[in-house]
Amino acid sequence: MRACVITSQITGYHFIFLFALLGATTNQYPLVAAGDTSLTNTKVQYETSDEPYIRLERGDVSIIIVDNSALDLPELPAHRAGYNGIASLLHSQQPNNAFVPSIAGLNFEHIHDGTKAGLREKFEPRKFPMHLRIINAHTVEVYQPPTGNWKLESCGRYSLLEDGTIEYTFECIPHQNAYSHGYIGLFWASYINQPEDKAIHFNGRERNSNQTPGWIKGITPKHGVECTHPPAGSTPVIEVDHDFPLTLVGNLSNHEHVDSWYYGVTHGMALAFMFHPKDNIWFAQSPSGGGNGNPAWDFQWFIDNVKVGKAYGFTMRAAYLPFVSRAAVIQATEHHRAALRHQ
Repeated sequence: MRACVITSQITGYHFIFLFALLGATTNQYPLVAAGDTSLTNTKVQYETSDEPYIRLERGDVSIIIVDNSALDLPELPAHRAGYNGIASLLHSQQPNNAFVPSIAGLNFEHIHDGTKAGLREKFEPRKFPMHLRIINAHTVEVYQPPTGNWKLESCGRYSLLEDGTIEYTFECIPHQNAYSHGYIGLFWASYINQPEDKAIHFNGRERNSNQTPGWIKGITPKHGVECTHPPAGSTPVIEVDHDFPLTLVGNLSNHEHVDSWYYGVTHGMALAFMFHPKDNIWFAQSPSGGGNGNPAWDFQWFIDNVKVGKAYGFTMRAAYLPFVSRAAVIQATEHHRAALRHQ
């Protein structure tokens, strides 16, 4: 295992960011793409959609996948340009959209290298064309050619599994290495529509401690303050410049997570985000990222030692189900979390 420390100076405060990078104990770098999407696998057959949105339904769940075009649909009035991913998430027991309809969830938001100079487009995935690729009745990909600044080509696959759980596979290929600090930082946001409670819940402990883990109710007092929860573990140095403006990337909370998943509760429903431990996903949150009363339940991913032309990727799952209790959420998601661990 290698250690990684991220340091930054923001608004007069000094932060140290820890994230675990599993070392090359095998011949395969842990963040290498599995070759699941049309970006990396020429055997994947698809149809290019003529529309900027696709509806998928399975089990009790229905979703609308969008590229980054503006839309005005009955269920998505005045949906803004730039926001991509899942614009609508519905359940048979909760007909209201879990996400803010004008924006989105599981939305690919940022590409960065920890420098202000490199952030010529703060929301780069919003600014360059995307299109939808239809794989089958339950699977759609959002493909983006190399972006104008970072030249990152990417493909995000959204699949509805048999029980309505969403499986999201992201694969990308950097076509240049202009990353000043040697890594790519990528960020996803989910804007939650007026939940009664803005908190997220995860199994964790005080950061850099030997405490016995327990369930933590993650709350951030305002946008960009105590908002990032890294994975547990000690970890070459990843730099973040003192004037880096993406405050959700670096301002650590007092906690770290020991299990690679979290959930939040909104209007009687639980929304759980589940990851593979090897991918070293950081959790992030904002109480106001989607506007007043609309928190952002987010995550971010770092690719170290970037190689041009190499494909990187991860897979996660998101479950949307009626909330009964924490124990019920744990039980209902266990087989999905186990499946991710064994991928």
